[in-house]
Amino acid sequence: MKVTVGPDPSLVYRPDVDPEVAKDKASFRNYTSGPLLDRVFTTYKLMHTHQTVDFVRSKHAQFGGFSYKKMTVMEAVDLLDGLVDESDPDVDFPNSFHAFQTAEGIRKAHPDKDWFHLVGLLHDLGKVLALFGEPQWAVVGDTFPVGCRPQASVVFCDSTFQDNPDLQDPRYSTELGMYQPHCGLDRVLMSWGHDEYMYQVMKFNKFSLPPEAFYMIRFHSFYPWHTGRDYQQLCSQQDLAMLPWVQEFNKFDLYTKCPDLPDVDKLRPYYQGLIDKYCPGILSW
Repeated sequence: MKVTVGPDPSLVYRPDVDPEVAKDKASFRNYTSGPLLDRVFTTYKLMHTHQTVDFVRSKHAQFGGFSYKKMTVMEAVDLLDGLVDESDPDVDFPNSFHAFQTAEGIRKAHPDKDWFHLVGLLHDLGKVLALFGEPQWAVVGDTFPVGCRPQASVVFCDSTFQDNPDLQDPRYSTELGMYQPHCGLDRVLMSWGHDEYMYQVMKFNKFSLPPEAFYMIRFHSFYPWHTGRDYQQLCSQQDLAMLPWVQEFNKFDLYTKCPDLPDVDKLRPYYQGLIDKYCPGILSW
């Protein structure tokens, strides 16, 4: 069954070019113009209205039992092909191809780090949330901490948070909100979406990947941090040490309608080997 999903706001405004040959970095994330701007704005308006401390805690409770589905990583990759971006009629190749493209880009640049290759394949698997009935604004898009005042680099920050009840709550409406200075991002409650869900899946199923991999998965959509350099008041030294890894991953997580699609059938054995090494068998989702 195909599930129609609107545009991923974290992907829509990225040029259809190889990041290695992109010259105009400013064009990568243009939130001021473009044919999909209204739809993307609406998505963020919903997200920034409904992503509250209580909402995120409820999602952790709802999905924290990992009882929605039993499947292997490769089955989850294939399941992504059931997600269709209704806003993008030009894309007529399966969603999973982006996962393999990302992984192959990393493999080319970092041939000695097989765990990093696997991160490329895994990074968007949390989008299976859409197949479990979650709305788009609770699956895709840039993430941000709940429980404190949103910072300036959060997309549409000035125009989308007016109806978020947490900002009327003195516990959550200051720069630090419910957190201690430099508490560490591991103690921060992030907005709910495919990053956080996949990170929790990896922890629950005991993926034997290095800490850098968990950071990349959990924070790859946290643009206000890894690109906007906001939320420094929450960061620990560990977070700052991990930041370059998240930024390195981000170079490869770019949406491209590359005409040279990967030969997935030829690539599967290599990535199945990595899955068997780091996260084998049937997993709980």
